Amino acid sequence: MKAILGTAGALLLGALVAVPAQADGLALAQKNNCMACHQVETKVVGPAYKDVAAKYKGDATAADKLAAKVKAGGAGVWGQIPMPPNATVPDAEIKEIVAWILTL
Repeated sequence: MKAILGTAGALLLGALVAVPAQADGLALAQKNNCMACHQVETKVVGPAYKDVAAKYKGDATAADKLAAKVKAGGAGVWGQIPMPPNATVPDAEIKEIVAWILTL
């Protein structure tokens, strides 16, 4: 019985810790105008964040690659519409946004 309660408590704690991180990632994406071209579920100008997460699922280098792409901008991965560079967004915020996207 103690093992079951301990496991349940650990799962609940993990869920409580994950929610603020997800909320922070979304809030940072909104703050930095990412949502003008991206949505969680639907392709707008850029790909849906869930599609990005699916494409990079299992790629251990995805977070660093995506953070670099967000910072520098670019085109060609999701079509020819370019993503502008986000040079003024702090690296820590980009990393947090990318980490959130990869959890979707």
